[in-house]
Parts: sequence; structure tokens; C-alpha cells
Amino acid sequence: MKTHSILYRTTRIACLFSAAGLLGACATMEKTSPRAEATLEPRSGSAVTGTVSFQSVGQKLRVEARVGGLTPGAHGFHVHEAGDCSAPDASSAKGHFNPAGRPHGRHGDIERHAGDMPNLVADSSGKATLSVEVDMMSLTEGPGGILKRSVVIHADPDDYKSQPAGNSGKRVACGVIRSI
Repeated sequence: MKTHSILYRTTRIACLFSAAGLLGACATMEKTSPRAEATLEPRSGSAVTGTVSFQSVGQKLRVEARVGGLTPGAHGFHVHEAGDCSAPDASSAKGHFNPAGRPHGRHGDIERHAGDMPNLVADSSGKATLSVEVDMMSLTEGPGGILKRSVVIHADPDDYKSQPAGNSGKRVACGVIRSI
């Protein structure tokens, strides 16, 4: 009987230490921040495809784009108001995401649309990558959030001054932003 009692106590103590170790490990694990992604589809007769991912980083969003099928050079790149890319020219995405009603401008300036981002620059093979942190957007739904909105790439560079959209030309790719 004593052997059974000692074995029981030893097993119980070992289980308690194991549970405490697991709880301690869980307490130090980093929480995953919210993420979203848009799969870009060609529009306006283009062959542009790619993905744009969004991840919360403190009070900002990290935006990472990987795109192919572009013409070499700079292309306007914006979050648009509606999460609808169904029109052949992506006009269903509506205008730039602009909950504060500000004029169009350069990424990083105070006076700009929330959806204004830096131009994507494609290399000679038509590929572009971008990694940037932006403010004035959140991974939520509703007035200040970008979930269920769209991201659009334009044929031409954004000049960052022409109103209302930077004179960046036709919309060559569009994707709806979805939580992942």
C-alpha cells in the first residue's frame, strides 16, 4: 500500500510541475496580431496578379505587396472605399478610402486620403514588391477600417497632387481585403 501511495504522490507532483511549465510557456508566447490579405486580379485588360498582405504593428499597419504582370515603372497603389472588384475596369471599388474627407496627397503627409500609399515600382520584368508601414487605417470593419474594402493598382504613377486621385490612370488590378 505504501508503494502505491508513494507512486501516486510522485505522479501527481510530476503532473503539477508539467502543468506549471506549460502554463509558463504559454504566458511568454507572443500574441498573433490581426492580419488580412487581398488577392489581386487583373482588370482593364491587364495581366496583373499578386497579393497584398496587411498586419497590425502597434498603431500602424504593415503592408506587403508582391505583384507581377505590370509594365516597368511606377504605379499608383491605394486602398479603395468599396470591397467590390466585379466591374471589368474595377470602377465598382469606388474612390480612395477617405473617412476623414481630406484631399488626395502623398503617403505620410497629414493631408491625404487614408488609402493613399506609396507608388509600386515594377522592375523590367514587371515584378514589384513593397513593404511599408502606414497609419490612418485599421484591420477592422466600419468607418475607419479596411476589412471588406479593396486595394487597387493603377496603370500610371500617382503624382500625389492631382485631385481626386493622383492622375494614376486606369485600374489594372483589384482585390478585396479579407481577414485571415
